[in-house]
Amino acid sequence: MRKWWYWLFPVGWMGIIFFSSSQPYEQQNLKPFFSEYMDFSFLIPIVDRISFVYHHSEVSVQALGINGFVEFFIRKGAHFGVFFILVFLFILAFQKSTALPAKWMVSWSFLLTVLYAVFDEFHQGITPNRTPYIGDVIIDTIGAVAGVFIYGMFSVYLRKRKGKKMK
Repeated sequence: MRKWWYWLFPVGWMGIIFFSSSQPYEQQNLKPFFSEYMDFSFLIPIVDRISFVYHHSEVSVQALGINGFVEFFIRKGAHFGVFFILVFLFILAFQKSTALPAKWMVSWSFLLTVLYAVFDEFHQGITPNRTPYIGDVIIDTIGAVAGVFIYGMFSVYLRKRKGKKMK
């Protein structure tokens, strides 16, 4: 019975993501904090030439100001990071509560993570002043892929290390 407690980790983490997605943008806006406590002006010569379109909006220092530009990358990094962590938490829950082979644990963990990313964007679509965007699901999925890759590399390392100890 205790082994099912491990499912509280991914479920709890999904709750944190859900709570975060429930907040309007104004409550998560980092620019006022940056304006008061941070000075990113030293980055301007480095990133001034970077410009691209994301979800029908220009992302550049000219369009967003340096604080908005930095905030954009923090927000997209958060998308990557939270789903990177979520896939690990699913793998842990499967490892501790099932006897599935590793490839199935990882596959199910990845699938559940991507499905939650889709749900999260849908949820943002019904949250005031938030917009869903498939690009964010792609970033979330890339985070999950990176998590699976790191898990795979770590697993291979541990198997090799264990094999060397047995010799």
